[in-house]
Amino acid sequence: MEKTTLFSRPLPILLLVIVAMLLDQAIKVAVEMWLPFQQAVPVIPMLALYRTYNYGVAFSMLSGMEGWFIVSMRLVVVAFVIWLWRRTPKDRFFAHLGYAMIIAGALGNLVDRLIFGYVIDYVLFHTATWSFAVFNLADSFITIGAGAIILDELLQMKKRDH
Repeated sequence: MEKTTLFSRPLPILLLVIVAMLLDQAIKVAVEMWLPFQQAVPVIPMLALYRTYNYGVAFSMLSGMEGWFIVSMRLVVVAFVIWLWRRTPKDRFFAHLGYAMIIAGALGNLVDRLIFGYVIDYVLFHTATWSFAVFNLADSFITIGAGAIILDELLQMKKRDH
């Protein structure tokens, strides 16, 4: 009998998604209220707050596409991740955690897209000669979620090898 992990059940995953989305939206409201538009505010070397608007998807890809296409694409991604979540064995903690985080991040950015027509980004990693794409907490949820799923796959491979 397989052990059921916390995020393989609907209620915990729903609560995580709601809390993550509320935190994401609260930070974006604060950013809109207090952070100057497209002016770097240094935090530590190589990290600044920098409010900008993303009209595309991650790293401003597809920024020339119609809004309805991007919204539809995000909804398809969320539906696909929910489908994966339901098909994944219930004992795979990191996979289920990763799915929850990806759903939370995708929905957090979808809320921005539906309300404003763009996503509010505000975190910038940079050096004197290079800068990474500006991103937000929802993007971080998606990235950490993907990392959790990869970790889960690696752990499964190690388990099969023994």
